[in-house]
Amino acid sequence: MAEPLLAPDLDVLEWLNSEPLKLEDLRGKVVLIEAFQMLCPACVTHALPQVKRVHEQFRSDELAVIGVHTVFEHHEAMTPVALRAFLSEFRYRFPVAVDRPAPQGNIPITMARYDLQGTPSQILIDRRGRIRSRTFGVVDDLSLGARLGRLLGETGVD
Repeated sequence: MAEPLLAPDLDVLEWLNSEPLKLEDLRGKVVLIEAFQMLCPACVTHALPQVKRVHEQFRSDELAVIGVHTVFEHHEAMTPVALRAFLSEFRYRFPVAVDRPAPQGNIPITMARYDLQGTPSQILIDRRGRIRSRTFGVVDDLSLGARLGRLLGETGVD
């Protein structure tokens, strides 16, 4: 079995609800990244409420939750200004990165780095900074809880 890949840096235009974050600085914590678009139905009805619950229920010294707003369609409607209002309206308090648009093409930089197929997409990173899970689509609460439990149960950074 191949060794898990080290998570690449996020390439971000700006951060909302947070000072700039670097994955390297989060080593020692499990990291949950939710890639979303605010006009994505599955993101709005399932992924973002799920991530909000995780953010509220787990200790921040053990688990970091990050949203990545990665826009690959409807660019004119999903601006950082609209995103700021959206996050406020739904009381999403976890850090949210605005993915940097690609110089050419529709796939933003972080989305391409993680080879994501669309939104919602969920990435779990272990305490050592390695990608342990990458899922496209809706993730069942029980499945996410089991994955988080496994990663949180692992000790040390080595």
